[in-house]
Amino acid sequence: MANQSLFDFADLPEWEQAALEDIQVAEIVFNLPLEKPYTYSIPDEFRDLLRPGMRVKAPLGRGNRQVAGYCVGVRQTGNPSRRLKPILEVLDSSPLLDEQMLQLTEWIATRYLCGWGQVLESVIPAGVKRRAGTRMVLGFLLTANAQADLANMRLSPGQRAVVDVLKDLTTPMSAPEICERAGCGPGSINGLRKKNLLETVRIRSELKGEVFEDQPSEPDLSINPQQQDCLNTILRTIESQEHETILLHGVTGSGKTEVYIQAIREVVKFGRQAIVLVPEISLTPQTIRRFRSRFNSVAVLHSHMSDADRHWQWHQIAQGKIEVIVGARSAVFAPTPHLGLIVIDEEHEPTFKQDSTPRYHAREVARERCRVEKVPLVLGSATPTLESWLRAHRREDQILSMPDRVSGLPLPPVVIVDIRNDPIIARGASLGRALQQAIRRALADDGQVILFLNLRGYSPTVWCRQCGSGIKCPHCDLTLTWHRDRQSAICHGCDHTIPAPEQCPTCRNPKIMYFGTGTQKLEEEVRATFPGASVLRMDSDSMRKPGSHDEALERFRAGDVQILLGTQMIAKGLDFPNVTLVGVIDADSMLNQPDMRAAERTFQLVSQVAGRTGRSERGGRVIVQTTCPEDASILHAAKHDYTGFARHELRERHELNAPPFSCVTRVIFRGPQESLVADTSREVASQLRKAAGSDADVRILGAAPAPIARLRTHFRYHLQITAPTVERVREVWLCVANTLELPDGVEMAVDVDPINSR
Repeated sequence: MANQSLFDFADLPEWEQAALEDIQVAEIVFNLPLEKPYTYSIPDEFRDLLRPGMRVKAPLGRGNRQVAGYCVGVRQTGNPSRRLKPILEVLDSSPLLDEQMLQLTEWIATRYLCGWGQVLESVIPAGVKRRAGTRMVLGFLLTANAQADLANMRLSPGQRAVVDVLKDLTTPMSAPEICERAGCGPGSINGLRKKNLLETVRIRSELKGEVFEDQPSEPDLSINPQQQDCLNTILRTIESQEHETILLHGVTGSGKTEVYIQAIREVVKFGRQAIVLVPEISLTPQTIRRFRSRFNSVAVLHSHMSDADRHWQWHQIAQGKIEVIVGARSAVFAPTPHLGLIVIDEEHEPTFKQDSTPRYHAREVARERCRVEKVPLVLGSATPTLESWLRAHRREDQILSMPDRVSGLPLPPVVIVDIRNDPIIARGASLGRALQQAIRRALADDGQVILFLNLRGYSPTVWCRQCGSGIKCPHCDLTLTWHRDRQSAICHGCDHTIPAPEQCPTCRNPKIMYFGTGTQKLEEEVRATFPGASVLRMDSDSMRKPGSHDEALERFRAGDVQILLGTQMIAKGLDFPNVTLVGVIDADSMLNQPDMRAAERTFQLVSQVAGRTGRSERGGRVIVQTTCPEDASILHAAKHDYTGFARHELRERHELNAPPFSCVTRVIFRGPQESLVADTSREVASQLRKAAGSDADVRILGAAPAPIARLRTHFRYHLQITAPTVERVREVWLCVANTLELPDGVEMAVDVDPINSR
């Protein structure tokens, strides 16, 4: 029946029609874009087993390929108009997702214009789908004959103990577990098998993993009045058992983490669970240690976990054995049966947006999950996204303010240094005169220094002096970056690597120049300028090994390192009381990007890195080197004035009708043949304009080459849909997507609410 083609139900004989008048069917989705659920019949052997949330194998397409899919519904139906294909196999013994998670994933598919099956494929970890950490073993049950004649059996003490363990069981048990419970060896089991008293069945072994033992947690820290006011408001929301989103706007060092912890303490007290999302697990070791010292069971979900460990954690969380789940954006899908609170720390971080299908934003997914489950969502940041800020000031969300640092410590003064006329910078140095003097004073006072530069490598540009061409990657439209430690020029788009170029590939001239400063060159300059100081560089090149980030920060905390320099990984969540100086080497590297959010990100990064100093009675200061000293984002960051920056930036966004005052969706096309990609993108843009019709509120921009026009050998074009709401974008897009057929060799990605435009 699996290989039969579909045909009209009316063609069936009358008696066969009657037999199919009331049948049980399953709704199945596959890992496909924008596909509606397919309806399949459920064979008799699966009717008592199959439930929504399980995976199945079913025939798909004209060739009836056997494809794994997800059951999202089971129902009774009357006369179907066509004979239905049957499900071939049920792959799970119990649902992987509950009804609420199925509802959430359907919402994601609708909100982010992708297939429901694509979302489910992304949400469930590979280790869970493969049941990593388990294997097929032999299981045993007493035979029917043994059950009927237990009293008359002549058995050894060990065999009798095995019978006592198995006599009331209806499901098979593995040999090691039987031996453990019966207190015997495998010989007793073999003896019963020889007497034909045991039935042998293949079963899957149980998961093994970390055992969470109860440990006395450290007491809560004392909190100041502003922390207590914010905590009281969050606790009232928790007690109401209703959903509300709370934006906790607190300056760096105001004690937001302690507020999270004490709010979660209240949730855990009532037997519920909490999810804490952080930007990157490897960058927040201090936060994780604080949670683990305060709660009995904390699961940390991160990318370095093995599939078996991830499966074990999923299993423990689903059984309600974990109090607090800490993880990056995918932890928002943790299968908590008793969810009581979700916290998103540093909610402004772009890493909360997924950059592959489904391109969801964890903040919006958490908001919807909390709404469905009627629990609070807390968003914490010193520099919230403008989307969150506007929602709060429209009273769609509640805002709580923590304008002061704990212990009454002041925010550090920020000095903006215009380096356009600095003679030292003019000679090619990265550290200007003012910053060099400030570093000397800090070191002389036994203080520590953090230097921030958001460019890795040695020199970001490899350039030919003769023809003026940058030496680009052969696979990408990107200039190669010189990494002196590896004696290689590397593409940061595809990791293409070549030895040090001896001549220009365009004009064959040997006059190759290296321009700009990356963290490697900065490290060399710092070591040469301050030869007696201990220096440590932290970027994705130097922190490759698991645990290297935590180890480096511990060295800095212990005072073994005096100057810490690096990229944005040193701007997040660090609390070192002995840091008395922070230097921002080049604030303009973030500002001069072809990105609508460039000013917002510049303000956020300068503010966050500035917040790493002045966290003790020793105080601190910040020096920001820039060639744009009058830029609003830098001026407001220097004054620690988030409200002023938000007011200025929102005014400009409103004039441009840009997010958060509109919804933007970006559609990216890619393929190895540029003309085909260009023609396809222009045709789709034309169809979208027709679908939008005369609606002046809907704008279609493009198609045009993407800012990075070629990446990993593929040419890239993009277009943009702008509308007042995401619902209106969806209406226009579906008018085209439902009939869209891409030519072979062209791929397409839809990004709702994009956070970058590269």
